[in-house]
Amino acid sequence: MSLLFSPYVFEAPAARLLLSNRLVVAPMCQYACTDGLANDWHLMHWAMLLNSGASMVTLEATAVSAEGRITPGCLGLWDDATAAALQDKLHRARRLAPATPVCIQLAHAGRKASSEVPWRGGQLIAVDQGGWRPWGPSALPHLLQEAPPLALDAQGLRKVREDFKAAAQRSAEIGIEAIELHAAHGYLLHQFLSPLSNQRTDAYGGSFENRIRLPLEVLTEVRRVFGGTLGVRLSGTDWVDGGWTLEETAELACRLKAAGAQFVHISSGGVSPLQKIPLGPGYQVPLAREVRRRSGLCTFAVGLITEPRQAQEVLDSGDADLVALARAFLYDPRWGWHAAAALGAQLRAQPAYWRCPPREAAAVFGPDAKIGMR
Repeated sequence: MSLLFSPYVFEAPAARLLLSNRLVVAPMCQYACTDGLANDWHLMHWAMLLNSGASMVTLEATAVSAEGRITPGCLGLWDDATAAALQDKLHRARRLAPATPVCIQLAHAGRKASSEVPWRGGQLIAVDQGGWRPWGPSALPHLLQEAPPLALDAQGLRKVREDFKAAAQRSAEIGIEAIELHAAHGYLLHQFLSPLSNQRTDAYGGSFENRIRLPLEVLTEVRRVFGGTLGVRLSGTDWVDGGWTLEETAELACRLKAAGAQFVHISSGGVSPLQKIPLGPGYQVPLAREVRRRSGLCTFAVGLITEPRQAQEVLDSGDADLVALARAFLYDPRWGWHAAAALGAQLRAQPAYWRCPPREAAAVFGPDAKIGMR
């Protein structure tokens, strides 16, 4: 059997989560909301991903507060209205697909909040142009030409913890099976981890122990209200001298495991424009390998993994436990089907699709894979 299409089980405090294979859809921001509300774009997008052949779909970075959005178009889960919209669109999408677990990435953008969408440049939006004043660990801007964020005080830190906890509670009520806390790509929790963005002199800055304090506190608060599978996305390195390192990532993964996390999802970069990223196929896999080796925690590998046999090799080599893809699923919404056909595996699909594979791939929906609608 192909390891990529073998099952994986998460044992969480309140629920056992069985994944039918090791292929996960990574979170991808869509910037399609007004006031954080999921809409028909998300219904279409989520239904497409839930029919992709992946064993779990991770919803995009979902802001735990209005001020924590990356852009005005970001998805939110901070009040009854955003929760109702997300629940409506997600439940409708799930009825149109085989039973597939859903993970939600809960996030706070920190000093990268109030930004334009990428295709309009991504620059900070001034308050008088419809933006808002971002918050961060220190009054240090991401780019030198930007206005600095407001440094979080004790009350602000308390609100961050409470906002993540409330969003996790709403996720549980919606019926979402897993949560991924976003501590990567230069957003708030990553900003606390990196000495490039965190120059505090209190209990949340300076030493490694202090810089990891807020992410661990957030994880602890989320675990109080969410008994499902819980993990964290981490930037394995900042790719900048003097920044967050792979050694620190591996040590943090050990602490996260002890605090109740079931997985880490290893990406990289995002906290500094000075980063020097060595782009190439699977360029982040060595980071995942080291974190997995050091921590023993279930590890997702991600980043320019585009071919089925490449994904299979990541698992065969013991570099990761699961493989996550993002943009590959946008370009090829049936990537999972094609991978299963290439590796001689089978997948579940809706009955309306059972007759669609070409003759050479007909076995991808064999008798054992023909599981009906949710």
